[in-house]
Amino acid sequence: MRYYADLHVHSRYSRACSRNSDLPHLAWWARRKGITVLGTGDFLHPVWAGVLRESLVPAEPGLFRLRDDLDREVLETLPPACRGPLRFLLQVEVATNYRRGGRGRRIHHLCYAPGFDAAGRLARALSPYGDLASDGRPALAMDSRDLLEAVLSCGEGSYLVPAHAWTPWFGVLGSKSGFDGVDECYGDLTGHVFALETGLSSDPEMNWRVSSLDRLRLVSHSDAHSPPILGRNATVFDTEVDYFAVRRALETGEGYVGTVDLYPEAGKYHLDGHRACGVRLEPAGTRERGGRCPVCGRKLTVGVLHRVEELADRPPGRRPSTGGEALKIVPLPEIAGEILGVGPKTKSVERALEGLTAALGPELPLLLQVPVRRVREAGEPEAAEAIERLRTHRVRREPGYDGEFGSISLFGPEDAGEQREQQGPREEPGPGGRGEQAASAGGADR
Repeated sequence: MRYYADLHVHSRYSRACSRNSDLPHLAWWARRKGITVLGTGDFLHPVWAGVLRESLVPAEPGLFRLRDDLDREVLETLPPACRGPLRFLLQVEVATNYRRGGRGRRIHHLCYAPGFDAAGRLARALSPYGDLASDGRPALAMDSRDLLEAVLSCGEGSYLVPAHAWTPWFGVLGSKSGFDGVDECYGDLTGHVFALETGLSSDPEMNWRVSSLDRLRLVSHSDAHSPPILGRNATVFDTEVDYFAVRRALETGEGYVGTVDLYPEAGKYHLDGHRACGVRLEPAGTRERGGRCPVCGRKLTVGVLHRVEELADRPPGRRPSTGGEALKIVPLPEIAGEILGVGPKTKSVERALEGLTAALGPELPLLLQVPVRRVREAGEPEAAEAIERLRTHRVRREPGYDGEFGSISLFGPEDAGEQREQQGPREEPGPGGRGEQAASAGGADR
């Protein structure tokens, strides 16, 4: 069975996350997006762990489903086309803060457990290193290698994946506090790391330039800080819906299909720059200026593309044997907003999305699988044109830098046309049917 998984999510108990990041909202949006397996987020947080235990019931091996009464309430508010199966997988992001090699290291990791017993053992093992109740993504005073050892010791099948690997401050390969190789970070236990999360500012093609990563399966997840952002990045599997099948696919490649990514230029840290001065530079421009901002003279934030080029040992264009499909999307709210000439969080966009998904199914299959002909036949010629452009990579890119999101668009001024010129004034954002309007890149800093 081919399906989409989003295994990096946060709950309302993580800092800077939406109060609507609860299980019913997450379940509603996951189905609207077309996600089959969703991370729970934050299972180390004691309050959220209690919610998970109370609200989830066992399903397939290592997976959980929403309790029947809660799930019925979710399904009743979704159109039949968006009522697909949904399973939850226990997941948490952990930050390790420590010093190694004369540098401060602040590395983020994704930890997975096949059940509540294993999750509880991990919580007990990690509690001496930080306050697990202070943040759904706890900061622990321990070495990354020791965190990996704790994960491996908490239960058979538990595993760890480096999170948003290239983010300057928090990635295992980041320019500010990372390492030059995954093996440097995890030492003698590196062999137990078999997957790597690319993050919003890189994509598989960029990672394929670094041969030391060839042994790892590349995964992509949303790092959603609010439910509408689920599925902006995802990983594609063709396995039984089963925790251990997912793990085996990442470890062996059996059933691993590939990833769905935003264009990496949309990420906050794709290019180099200094946001305070409005300076955005390609890596060559940064090198020419000695890494200094041409306006104020301060150090530039070195972005992901620059960092990849530093570690790359082969040119673009080569796919390793472990490489999967590298699918790209522009989120459906942004597409609808472009077509209507309004913002992606407006009421008219939400109404358009309700009609599209009711007629044609959830967002990810609609963007990637539904025949364009069917979209036209459903009376959506503009959406059909946008999806056709997306699938043939006819997009416009304004890269992000130094914490500033980039933008990807499918239409330009020459496409405006009479209809779009007559849309009238822009709408104010609406309240949304599930507590928030559909969003795309906002809500996380990766």
